[in-house]
Amino acid sequence: MSTFVLIHGANSSSWDWHLVAPELRALGHEVIAPDLPTGSPTATLTDYTDAVVKGIEDHDPKVPDDLVVVAHSLGGFTAPLVCHRVPARLLVLVNGMIPRPGETVADWWSNTGQSEATAGTDYDEHETFFHDVTPELEAKALAQVTGQGEAAMLQPWPAESWPEVPTKHLVGRDDRLFPAVWARGLARQRLGITTDEMDGGHYLALSRPAELALRLDAYTH
Repeated sequence: MSTFVLIHGANSSSWDWHLVAPELRALGHEVIAPDLPTGSPTATLTDYTDAVVKGIEDHDPKVPDDLVVVAHSLGGFTAPLVCHRVPARLLVLVNGMIPRPGETVADWWSNTGQSEATAGTDYDEHETFFHDVTPELEAKALAQVTGQGEAAMLQPWPAESWPEVPTKHLVGRDDRLFPAVWARGLARQRLGITTDEMDGGHYLALSRPAELALRLDAYTH
């Protein structure tokens, strides 16, 4: 059994994980899914990290030694900071961003080549994020939107290095925000790791929660 810490992405909340959490619990794991202060214009990545660490400590003041920290999308900027502060056994990025020391979220898009990887593609909220999510879930997801504060986008990533924690990189083959071919190259370049893939787009936690939970569970064995 592991304790999964599920970190959501930008402009959102822990609701994003509401279908994955019960699947993980059914597999025998504990789940912590904190809300980050993404809607606050002044909240920084440090504040996001504090919110996750507080969620872990509120769950168990002793801090479990079986933590698996999972991050979706922008959560990739927060998760490694959490792993610098708590004894995680594993870090998993699910369509997650991979920062470098001193890099801001605002600069990450051009620094990584994401802008070029999606050049020529017209941005459309449905097609980019929810093309494989049911209309009912898409409507509920849009109702959870918190807004995305600017301070976190402009704070240089404060860690001096990636944490010394085994890291997995899982992507959806049909992610239209972070195309799989580009994402594989980024993981090799920045972390020196091989990417795992599964069917689905950017919101795997909404489109394929049961399969995602099984993938996460498999990483613990």
